[in-house]
Amino acid sequence: MDLLGFVCAALLCAAAVHGKPTLRKDRVIHDPELGRQAHEDNKSFQYDHEAFLGKEEARTFDQLTPEESKDRLGNIVDRIDNDADGYITTDELKAWIKRVQKRYVYENVAKVWTDYDLNKDNKISWDEYKQATYGYYLSNPNEFDEATEQFSFKKMLPRDERRFKRADLDGDLAADREEFTSFLHPEEFEHMRDTVVLETLEDIDKNEDGHVDEDEYIADMFAHEDGGPEPDWIKTEREQFSDFRDLNKDGKMDQDEIRHWIMPQDYDHAKAEARHLVYESDQDKDQMLTKEEILENWNMFVGSQATNYGEDLTKNHDEL
Repeated sequence: MDLLGFVCAALLCAAAVHGKPTLRKDRVIHDPELGRQAHEDNKSFQYDHEAFLGKEEARTFDQLTPEESKDRLGNIVDRIDNDADGYITTDELKAWIKRVQKRYVYENVAKVWTDYDLNKDNKISWDEYKQATYGYYLSNPNEFDEATEQFSFKKMLPRDERRFKRADLDGDLAADREEFTSFLHPEEFEHMRDTVVLETLEDIDKNEDGHVDEDEYIADMFAHEDGGPEPDWIKTEREQFSDFRDLNKDGKMDQDEIRHWIMPQDYDHAKAEARHLVYESDQDKDQMLTKEEILENWNMFVGSQATNYGEDLTKNHDEL
């Protein structure tokens, strides 16, 4: 990676992490794609198709004949059945839906993998990542301004190392694709959630007391650049902080309260969709699905020319 590209990427990263936008910033982690719409009615399976396949693959299946759709669906069922016992449980279906909705994450990692896997051993060591990302800085530290508020290499390097080690589940300081994916996208992996919370705290906690008070919470969303009055939505956010963020009413948020804020657990869209699919297709009511039961109700899981006859049938898409 050349210096210009690295510095541009660094500044973009810094703006995303440390900047003070005048507009509202949303730190709450949402399920990608899933959950942004509701089931329209019992006659439309579009939501189910997109949850089970992802939007792009749902469009792919829309171009297939019923026979082709069922054939591909059968192959997918085999992949969902992790323990190969012939039954698809709600948990297996939930795990599949979550992975499908995170497909863009894996695609992103695939695009940058060769930039970091310098020795082409299909793993990325911490030294490889450090060299690719911080190599120029480490070789030429005097060229960088330590006083820059928005970005500090000295702060980001140990932070990245801490995150890398947390993602490195086997502790060999070399990340396989799954580990590197969790390193680049920690918000998508349960074992990385504590790291996301800690990094959020470090971003907002300007007085470094280990907590986020109301002013720090607001400053992360809004900067009084012109010294004018606060907009109405800031007043609402102050009320939100007092009523819903500061759960123990001590005037500040600790890490547990930050987790509750940015990772709300009130509704699991993937679990709800998995339960819905099982309920609608479970003919013998054993709360599990066989391949036969899924194929019997195939048009709930995938589309085809028969169920989407109004679509343009001339588009070409990659296979799942």
